Amino acid sequence: MRVNVAPTKRIRILGVDERDVDNIVWCSASMDISKLFWIDGYLLCLETYEKAFEHEVEKGVFPVNQVCYAKYPSYEKMYDVGRGAQIPIINVSDMKIFQAILKALRSRG
Repeated sequence: MRVNVAPTKRIRILGVDERDVDNIVWCSASMDISKLFWIDGYLLCLETYEKAFEHEVEKGVFPVNQVCYAKYPSYEKMYDVGRGAQIPIINVSDMKIFQAILKALRSRG
């Protein structure tokens, strides 16, 4: 999926899955993803590789390996994974890049 953020900025998402919230949170904790994102009633997990930043500079396209998402109506700053582990959730509702990603996700139907 290609997401246009601005005329000169593009994101290429290689994989997209709608998942259960508990599965997203447990997966992110297991994969050492340090935070999740919340925007307009959705929880997002983005997996990117360090090389993605180099690719963006060289090619002008930022590759995202995987986006998992779930409906999550109310924003909370932390999600309790269990066994004392918590994952922060960042409210990104005012960020254009995440608005563009959510728009693309919603258009998938």
